[in-house]
Amino acid sequence: MATAVETLGKLERRLTISFPVADVRTEVEKRLKQQAKTAKAPGFRPGKVPLKMVAAQYGYQIESDVLNDKVGRAFNEAAVANELRVAGFPKIEPKDDAPEGVLEFNATFEVYPEVVIGDLAAVEVETVVTEVSDTEIDKTIDILRKQRVHYHTKGEQGEHGTGGEPVAADGDRVTVDFVGTLDGVEFDGGKAEDYAFVLGEGRMLPEFEAATIGLKVGEAKTFPLAFPEDYHGKDVAGKTAEFTITLKALEWAHMPAVDTEFAQSLGIEDGSIEKMREDIKVNLEREVRARVKARNKEAVMDALVKATELDVPTVMVEQDSERLAEMTRQDMAQRGMDVAKLPFPSEMFKDKAERRVRLGLILSQLVADNDLQATQDQVKAQIEDFSQSYEDPKEVLKYYFSDRRRLGEVEALVLEENVVNYVLGKAKVSNKTVAFDELMGSVPQA
Repeated sequence: MATAVETLGKLERRLTISFPVADVRTEVEKRLKQQAKTAKAPGFRPGKVPLKMVAAQYGYQIESDVLNDKVGRAFNEAAVANELRVAGFPKIEPKDDAPEGVLEFNATFEVYPEVVIGDLAAVEVETVVTEVSDTEIDKTIDILRKQRVHYHTKGEQGEHGTGGEPVAADGDRVTVDFVGTLDGVEFDGGKAEDYAFVLGEGRMLPEFEAATIGLKVGEAKTFPLAFPEDYHGKDVAGKTAEFTITLKALEWAHMPAVDTEFAQSLGIEDGSIEKMREDIKVNLEREVRARVKARNKEAVMDALVKATELDVPTVMVEQDSERLAEMTRQDMAQRGMDVAKLPFPSEMFKDKAERRVRLGLILSQLVADNDLQATQDQVKAQIEDFSQSYEDPKEVLKYYFSDRRRLGEVEALVLEENVVNYVLGKAKVSNKTVAFDELMGSVPQA
């Protein structure tokens, strides 16, 4: 039996569940007898163990199971009877002042909020547009060339083979011996032999690179080097050391020419430069579409949050915070980090969880009100789009369609896209042209 629902707050509710102690005892005895049919104990044949021994061994667990079943069933029946949409799980607490022969429990819980979405026609959304030009293609080709760079001894016949004895310059790969001291004493990590690095890549501190530039093979140089206050080596952070470096080898970077051989190295069988550029453009446009879609989706979600009034259930935020904390822990562990002693308080994820829950409620309401569920054709088309960037598209299709969970992830993406398209079709939309570098994250946004 359950009492009428009490309203404790905007979303918090409470009801009291009660039932006779005799009902619990009857059910416990019934389950004990059932357990006795298969119970085992030393000196007894299976099924012949005395009921008192069965009760001593299994009674506590069986009584706990009976109570949980009765409370759960009573709560669910009360929720249905009162047309309650329960968010999360109820908090069940026994009442101390129950009448004799009766067990009473308070069930405190939250209900789903009413989601009131504002007039979408009044919502303003700024979407972004980005074009892929020859400039982006040329930059990508330069990156691909740098990835295939090889080095020649500087001074040998070739691009850098004239003009006297060669000296170290930006872009060169140098091999050095170095030793650093603090007050005349060497320190850990301050000494190396045959250490190679490329000048201009920023692997070494600026003073170290500056001292290396201009050296000839065999030359040595001594110079002061001030370590930054936030340097990772705590023993030397904020201190000034004296370094001596000796240049042992000097090589210049030879990037491959953009020719037939280079195109073939990128998978263009006939070595066509034009086909190579077209393939690069297609890949860049695919990446741009994905990033533009993500930016525009975020803009729509921001607009929906602003346009919608609802109270977010605390229990759902707490559950999602814990889920995000555990996901972060697992991700860091997979990256090889020792997370055993790292704290992962769920409060760190509260803001993100609150937004996720809020958006989930908004999207559910929009989908239900406007029939925006993902269709099979949409899901298939999305997976086919994924597959285009893989060598064997058929294997990608098989990968998704063979696992219901993976398919569900794609359905969720399509559903979000349906919501985005629906909102953009109703809202006041303005377009902003965004530079390729800004979209890809290489240039900070204003």
